[in-house]
Amino acid sequence: MKTLLIGESREGRLLNATYELFGASEKLKSEPILFLAGTEAGLPSYAGTLYLADAKKYGEYNPDLHKNMILQVVEKENPDYVVFLHSSYGRDLAPRIAASLRIGQVSEVVDIVDGTFELTCCNARMHRSVRVSTPRAVVTIQPGAFSPIRPGGTPLIQAMQTDALSSIEFAGYEPAGPEQIDLGKAGIIISAGRGIGTKENTALIWNLARILGGEVGASRPVVDAGWIEHSRQIGSTGQTVSPELYIACGISGAIQHLAGIKNSGYIVAINKDRDAPIGEIADALVVADVTQFLPALTERVTKP
Repeated sequence: MKTLLIGESREGRLLNATYELFGASEKLKSEPILFLAGTEAGLPSYAGTLYLADAKKYGEYNPDLHKNMILQVVEKENPDYVVFLHSSYGRDLAPRIAASLRIGQVSEVVDIVDGTFELTCCNARMHRSVRVSTPRAVVTIQPGAFSPIRPGGTPLIQAMQTDALSSIEFAGYEPAGPEQIDLGKAGIIISAGRGIGTKENTALIWNLARILGGEVGASRPVVDAGWIEHSRQIGSTGQTVSPELYIACGISGAIQHLAGIKNSGYIVAINKDRDAPIGEIADALVVADVTQFLPALTERVTKP
C-alpha cells in the first residue's frame, strides 16, 4: 500500500504539522511518498521520495498549479490514498483532487483503526467509523490528532514542473491586525468553554486570569456565541498555544480545540462531566460546576 502525503510550508519553512502526515501513514501501514510546494532550504527530515514544487515559481499556494502537479504524481505513483492536513490549504485543495480523480474523500479524520477512518460527531462527544467505497481515496486529517513522526534522513528530490495556466497569483500572507492577541506567548491561559453558561459568567474567567497574570482564551462555541472575541479563540481554527499552565473551564474537548493546546505544559480541566474528552489529556481533572469552583479557586489564590 502506498500513500501520497501533501506537506505544507509557510514563508520558506516546513510546517511541523507535516510530520503528523507520517503518523497517519503509519496507521495506514503504508509506504509514504511526499509532495511539497517549498524550497530546498526547508526540506523535511525524510529519506524517501520528495516531489518538490518550487514555491518561488509556483507559490506556496496556487490551487490550479498545485492540483496539476499532484495529479502528475498520482498518475506516476498510483497511491492508494492522498492525505492532506485539514488546514485552509488542505480543505481547499483536497476536494479538487478527489473530484478530478472521481474518488471518495473522507474529511477531518481523527484516527485510523484497521483501515477504518474515525471521525467525530455530536460536538466530539461521539465517533463514527467510515470506510471508502472507491478503490482509492483522498483523506484530510485533523491537526493534532496523529502523533508526529520524523522519519529522518535526506529526501530524494524529484523536481516538479507544470505548464498549466492559472488565473490565481499567490500574493503572500496578511499579518494579523494590532487587535489580534498573540496567545502563543502567554505563560498562563484561562479558557472559557460553553460550560461557563452565559456571557456574564465570563467575568469569572477574566478575573482569575488577571489575578494569575495570565491571558484569556476561548473555545469556538464561546466565540460563536459572541461571549469572547474571535482573536482569543484556541484550536485548529484559532490559535495554537503552549503555555506552562492551561486551565480549561467548561470545555468538553473537541478534537479541534485539543489540537491547539496539545503542547501545553500542564493542563487543568474543570468540567461537570467526568467523561468529557478533555479529561483524557488533562493532567488534572476537576469534576465540578465551573461557576461554583472558579470563585472558590479565585478566593484561595488571593489569600496571603
